[in-house]
Amino acid sequence: MNNKKLLLTGISGSIGVHFFAHIMHHTDWDVVGVVSFRHRGEADRIDMMLKPHPDWASRLTLIPHDLIGPFSERTKQKMGKIDYVINLASLSDVEASIKDPVTFIQNNVWSTLNMLEFAKESNLEAFIQFSTDEVFGPCEENQRFKEWDPIVPSNPYAASKACQEAIAISYWRTYGVPLIITNTVNNFSEYQQSSKFPVIVQKKVASGEIVPIHGKEGEPGTRYYIHSRNAADAVLFILKNTIPHKHTSNAVDKPDRYNITSEDRLSNLELAQEIAEAMGKELKYEYVDHHTTRPGHDRHYSLDGAKLKELGWKQPIGFKESLKNTVDWQTSHPEWIR
Repeated sequence: MNNKKLLLTGISGSIGVHFFAHIMHHTDWDVVGVVSFRHRGEADRIDMMLKPHPDWASRLTLIPHDLIGPFSERTKQKMGKIDYVINLASLSDVEASIKDPVTFIQNNVWSTLNMLEFAKESNLEAFIQFSTDEVFGPCEENQRFKEWDPIVPSNPYAASKACQEAIAISYWRTYGVPLIITNTVNNFSEYQQSSKFPVIVQKKVASGEIVPIHGKEGEPGTRYYIHSRNAADAVLFILKNTIPHKHTSNAVDKPDRYNITSEDRLSNLELAQEIAEAMGKELKYEYVDHHTTRPGHDRHYSLDGAKLKELGWKQPIGFKESLKNTVDWQTSHPEWIR
């Protein structure tokens, strides 16, 4: 596994930058990061990761490119031989996808299609398509979706991720792309964009404002939460410990797929309470019934992570510690929660 090169899309996003840091810490691989900064990407995220680790810069090549279009031959030459791809780049704001579904779906589908076009010509060892629990749609309160349960997306964001998966599977079957799909629960982390619920909670708690809690009193929505560094650890574990299943001609088979989850299922209210407790402040809140008044917003999401657990993966850092670290960091860097 030495002297490998990994292409990471979405490296300047709040999840991608933690993947970059985790790969730097736990491998000697070189990383090629594709950046456009057209959406949620922030150059400052990468700069802040590099500042305490200047030696990482020699292992990082940033490629300015908008994935809506294909790579040029010159860009491919600059990147060199790629061994692994982790395809993170996606718009991920559910509310934005409901307001502007066409732009959202076009971006997420075209970017992945162009990455798969690159992959089919690149003799990769593995192509990770990073996806979401939302492709499965809503679940019952005590239900957990397994890897190949039916996909029933509720909103344009989830549909765009399901499209990414479907196209990737077709490239696995038709062109032999060594695909692995990962479906992941809600990520949180330092550097997260201000539209995400954990950041909204911290901002409002810090200023003494009322936090809106989606759901009805006694029936709040629930999610599983995982720190992005833990999600990165799971993906790296998969790359180091598995070999992608190859499609056999005429076989009725499927590519490899893994759910990445945690043991920490929380209601929206419980998450807000955890954040307020980590801040040492009072939580003021009110219920907002978005789940019945706004189409496309589901009350419960949940994944069954038994498959990956049986392979030997477990979260390196627990939820409470991860959340406390995140809250403390954002408190000391208020510019990231404005």
